[in-house]
Amino acid sequence: MNKNFYDLEVLTLQEKRVSMADYRGKTVIVVNTASKCGLTPQFDGLEKLYQKYKDRGLVILGFPCNQFANQEPGSASDIQEFCQLNYGVTFPMFAKVDVNGPTADPLFVYLKSKLGSIFGSKIKWNFNKFVIDKNGKPVKRFSPFTKPEKMESFLEKIL
Repeated sequence: MNKNFYDLEVLTLQEKRVSMADYRGKTVIVVNTASKCGLTPQFDGLEKLYQKYKDRGLVILGFPCNQFANQEPGSASDIQEFCQLNYGVTFPMFAKVDVNGPTADPLFVYLKSKLGSIFGSKIKWNFNKFVIDKNGKPVKRFSPFTKPEKMESFLEKIL
C-alpha cells in the first residue's frame, strides 16, 4: 500500500492521469460525490468553500461514486455536465471510483486507513470529506452529513 498521499495517482473525468503530488503545498479536501443523492446540494457548499479559500491554497477533489443506492449512474460527461450546470462546480472532478470493497480506489483505501470513523474504515455514504494538510498528511474526516460550511472553522486553522 502507498505510504504517502503524494505517491497516489487518479484519473480525471477525461481519463487523464493526475498525481496527488501536483497538490503538494495545498490543503486538499477529497470527497466522494453523487448526482442523485439527498446530499447532492453539498456541491453548492463545496464550491463556495473552494471559491472562498482557493487563493489561500485550498483544493477540492470530487470523486463520483455509484456504490451507494446507484446514486451516480451517469457517464463521465453526464457527471461533468450535471456538476457544472446545476452547481457551477469549478473544482476538479475525477473519474468514477469505488470507495469500498475489493475494487476500491487506492486513494480511498489510503485515506480510510489513515482516518477511520465510528464505522471503522468503511465509507457508509456519499459526501465523506477527507482533509489533507499542505504537507500531505490526512488530518480530519468529516461525515457525509457535515455541511461544507461547518468545516470552515477547521479549514481556517490549517490553511
